[in-house]
Amino acid sequence: MRLALLQMEATVGDVAANLERVAKAAAEAAERGAACLLAPELALTGYGAGAAITALAEPADGGQVASLAAIAARTGVAVVCGFAEAADGVVYNSAAAVSPDGTRRTYRKLHLYGDYERALFRPGSTPPEPFQLGGLRAGLLICYDVEFPEMVRHLAVAGADLILVPTALPAAQHAAFTARSVVPVRAFENQIFVAYANHAGGDGAFTYAGMSGITAPDGTDLARADATGETMLIADLDPHGFDSSRDANPYLIDRRMRFTSGPYEA
Repeated sequence: MRLALLQMEATVGDVAANLERVAKAAAEAAERGAACLLAPELALTGYGAGAAITALAEPADGGQVASLAAIAARTGVAVVCGFAEAADGVVYNSAAAVSPDGTRRTYRKLHLYGDYERALFRPGSTPPEPFQLGGLRAGLLICYDVEFPEMVRHLAVAGADLILVPTALPAAQHAAFTARSVVPVRAFENQIFVAYANHAGGDGAFTYAGMSGITAPDGTDLARADATGETMLIADLDPHGFDSSRDANPYLIDRRMRFTSGPYEA
């Protein structure tokens, strides 16, 4: 499967402008033969929109996700994109995965990061599960989630070949380590692909680290963005191309311990 990843400079508080940017990226992804486009965390509202996120939040069956579904149907490219989901009187930091055939899936971020997110969102309580995407089994996590090894292991044990991670990693002392070391280790220790789509630039509230990447099961980069600027990454994902790595590092087969922690089993 060919995957496109958009390192995106979102317009804070302007859902229409951000949907237009995703639509243009999906059209470019289609031209380049991609089956799926991954966009960042809260790409539709902008991560740094603050209190305005509450007003901009919509249900998973609302107009924003319907617009993503229309983009997928028009371009023939599945779209995975972060949005603010209104449900049950609260707001979730969510990601929608919409397929060209109209299939929709939503994942709510389990691990909220810092006071900023905890003031805006309710954490999710449902573990992510793999789904079929372009011939692969894919799973969704959001930003901080991927820094918990049990989250990635949960999806790997459930049969995922690929984990799609919309993120909003700010520029900070640890940012390069997270993007270029932690995320590739998650791919290596589970022998799966991990795609990590960050924001670019700044929005008045945060400056973002960029460094989006698509990592192979052997921990190597298939594509990597730099720390500045909006860009699109493209990579071809062939699980069988890494059979030798799995043979040499059979972590999932050799593990002898099982843990249950919180709302998911790893």
